[in-house]
Amino acid sequence: MADRVHPRDSPRPEAGPEDNFSESSETTLKSVSPDSDKPLPQPGTYVIHIPKDQVYRVPPPENASRYQHLARRSNRRRPCCLCLCWSFALLAIFLVLSAVAAGIFYLVVKPESPNYSVKAIIIRGLNLTTTTTSSSSVQMVSPEFDITVRSDNPNDKIGIYYQKDSSVEIFYSDVRLCNGVLPVFYQPSNNVTVFHTTLKGSGIELSGTVKNSLVEAQKRGEVPLDLKIRAPVKIKVGSVKTWKITVKVDCDITVDKLTADAKIVSNDCDYGVHLW
Repeated sequence: MADRVHPRDSPRPEAGPEDNFSESSETTLKSVSPDSDKPLPQPGTYVIHIPKDQVYRVPPPENASRYQHLARRSNRRRPCCLCLCWSFALLAIFLVLSAVAAGIFYLVVKPESPNYSVKAIIIRGLNLTTTTTSSSSVQMVSPEFDITVRSDNPNDKIGIYYQKDSSVEIFYSDVRLCNGVLPVFYQPSNNVTVFHTTLKGSGIELSGTVKNSLVEAQKRGEVPLDLKIRAPVKIKVGSVKTWKITVKVDCDITVDKLTADAKIVSNDCDYGVHLW
């Protein structure tokens, strides 16, 4: 009777290549345990998808204080920016309205500049009969000028109030010879006014050079003088008066001599205003 052979006693078959691969794979898988450290990510660009319900609607607690600080700064700046914008807007509106008002005024009133001219001049106190030999010698003089000025207001709807605190001066070669003031009066529209004023100088020092120049100019019959008028005025349009405006009149006058019977050879006057 043949002996039985139990399976446990069967010889183990030799392992093939596939079995070796399984064992090695199993060994490799078993070598990485769940408790081991995670491998570091390699350098590169990654796209991370986060579910919509996990996106922060409010800053995380560690950034809450910084967010509140930036929010307060933004709230402080906003009123300042609004105030600045409103200021610029109001200024722009004011400038536009002023330009429109000025244009309407010009079209309705049609203002024209007054015209000024010197009609007569009488000179006293400048006795320059001889030429000095030294340019350093100084002569003291006290001249007096009586001048007649013609003022023409060609405007149909504008009157002019000439106020006090005016000044009238006569110069020769930057040396002021005399000074005075204009009379206070009102000049209506479409009016020509002729007024007189007396200008006086006291203790005026003329150097030898200036005196010799005056003597030579008198011999030629052409003595150039500068007349400067500064007059505060108020403009009247209808029943409305403006603020004080300073009228500036500069005249280049040439006379034939420096005596009481002096005659005006030429005169040319320029007109200007200071609105403020």
